[in-house]
Amino acid sequence: MRLLICTDLDRTLIPNGPAAESPDARPRFSRLAQHEEVTVAYVTGRHRELVLAAIDQYQLPPPDFVIGDVGTTLYRVAGADWKGSVAWSARIARDWSSLDREALIDLVAVPGLRLQESDKQGAFKISWYTPEDWDRSRWLTEMDQRLTDANVRANLIWSLDESTGTGLLDLLPASATKRHAVEFLMTQEGFTPNHTLCAGDSGNDVAMLASPIPAVLVANATEQVRTETLAAAEQAGTLESLYLARGDFHGMNGNYSAGILEGLAHFVPETTNWWE
Repeated sequence: MRLLICTDLDRTLIPNGPAAESPDARPRFSRLAQHEEVTVAYVTGRHRELVLAAIDQYQLPPPDFVIGDVGTTLYRVAGADWKGSVAWSARIARDWSSLDREALIDLVAVPGLRLQESDKQGAFKISWYTPEDWDRSRWLTEMDQRLTDANVRANLIWSLDESTGTGLLDLLPASATKRHAVEFLMTQEGFTPNHTLCAGDSGNDVAMLASPIPAVLVANATEQVRTETLAAAEQAGTLESLYLARGDFHGMNGNYSAGILEGLAHFVPETTNWWE
């Protein structure tokens, strides 16, 4: 049975949040990733260099694919060879109606935005910092209306970096969400939903977690993200495809990679034998 595991990195596979990590969890995930029938895709806001840094720092298993920059890049990975998907780039490029980065930045300029560093930007990703108490309801609505008026198909995704208390805002082509990229990868590689699992913890994972694809929200996710994810899944009618990790599973607490293993075992019980 071929199985595709699509997991977020920060505070999902990587234990860099305030919650405790189960000591056995990452080694067990690495054993799972080495199983001959498992394909691993990292689905992250990080760009290529930061993904490589995370793999080295946290001793993560090498992925087969990387969906980076919050869904705007897709790589096939074979050792040191990262091959970008031209087909994926061409698909999402149409959404921005030929406007360049500077025009888009000027178009959506509202109070409270501060552009992130150049190495956190991408060809199809514009990222800002915002205050933690930024008036999201007001300003996201305003920005979205400006984009619509300019015939730009885009998504604005806000999330909170708990470690710094800083808001993170990404402007992406509408078809470049993590969910769309995962679905593109599934079609390309011939995986059905029954043989795919998504895992995440934050606001930019909600659309992916609330899709019809089986998904797990790790136990260390904030209550706000848990509420948003459940509401999105209920609205979409996909609650049966969503699992909330709880812990007390093979001596693990459900946080980070422990939650991924727990969720996978919920949907595909035999996979427990692949890492025990």
